[in-house]
Amino acid sequence: MTRLLALAGALFVALPSLALAATENGEDEFDPAHEWEFKTWVDLPFGLDITKPVAYLILGTIVTCLIGIVFMRVKVGKDPTKRQAVGEMIYEIAQVQVAEQGLPTKAISRWFPYVASLMLFIWTINMLGFIPLPLSDETWNGVPTLAIFAATSTLSVTLALALMTFVFTHVEGIRANGARRYFRSWIPDVPKALLPMIVPLEILGQFMRLISLSVRLYANMLAGHLLILTFIGLIFLTHWAVFPLSVLAGTAFYLFEVVIVVSIQAYIFAALSAIYIGSAIEPDH
Repeated sequence: MTRLLALAGALFVALPSLALAATENGEDEFDPAHEWEFKTWVDLPFGLDITKPVAYLILGTIVTCLIGIVFMRVKVGKDPTKRQAVGEMIYEIAQVQVAEQGLPTKAISRWFPYVASLMLFIWTINMLGFIPLPLSDETWNGVPTLAIFAATSTLSVTLALALMTFVFTHVEGIRANGARRYFRSWIPDVPKALLPMIVPLEILGQFMRLISLSVRLYANMLAGHLLILTFIGLIFLTHWAVFPLSVLAGTAFYLFEVVIVVSIQAYIFAALSAIYIGSAIEPDH
């Protein structure tokens, strides 16, 4: 908790990028939504430009791989260490609380690596979003300012993650049951007269999973960052009397997001992915 409080303090000391941008441009209006107006850093063909969310995704991928290697692959000495204990805790959560709760036993060995990697990657991306990093579209004397930004606060990122689960779900359902049996499992046992009304709803329900997965993560991360950035703006752009309230409220929201929301959203996304894939493998259960 001491480290979190220190990080929260550093956040409000080292994150004036929004206020700085408004001041330099001679603007009195503060709008945190400008953080989601992305500039192109590297122009690539086929629309694969490098922007701020892409930079965070690349960094998140590297950090996720390092976490897996350091905590679960590198072994130093014979006696257990705190690092090893953390790695085992991560593995146990992914195995017991995610994979075994959503996947049938026969599918755990195949799909555990996916749901575990998904949980760890989303957690890493979310956590990086609350660490002040020099990955900002705003600069001061040519140097990028420190800022907080979560790639998962953009719908395109969460939709891409949800789309992977959506595709894997139906591919695995067809592979495990055959196309005919799998798609017939979407049709409930109801009188034939109701089928024209029920079948479209069942199909719509499958696509609603895609929307619920992506929007849940996106909305939670976007709302948290908007609140924090708003309170940071109040610190720099309002009367001095508002300063203590802004710091206290902003720090409270920041700690709430880091301690609770980051982990819960990563867990929910991975757990629902496991449930969806498991229900496709055994649609009768």
